[in-house]
Amino acid sequence: MKLAGSNENLTPHSLRHTHTSLLAEAKVSLEQIMDRLGHTDDHTTRNIYLHVTKELKKDASQKFGLLMRSLQK
Repeated sequence: MKLAGSNENLTPHSLRHTHTSLLAEAKVSLEQIMDRLGHTDDHTTRNIYLHVTKELKKDASQKFGLLMRSLQK
């Protein structure tokens, strides 16, 4: 990382976490993410690697708003 001029606190493992969260943000299925990471237990993928991104929070909020609007009709 130092040679690349990047944040030296970044590790290959931290990039693996980011990659996993971005796959989820791109709506890649859990099964595909697990396969890509080499996981057989979804607990590991869900509880260690997946993190809720700002984009996922925004998407959830928008979906909730649509649901509430549809209930008012």
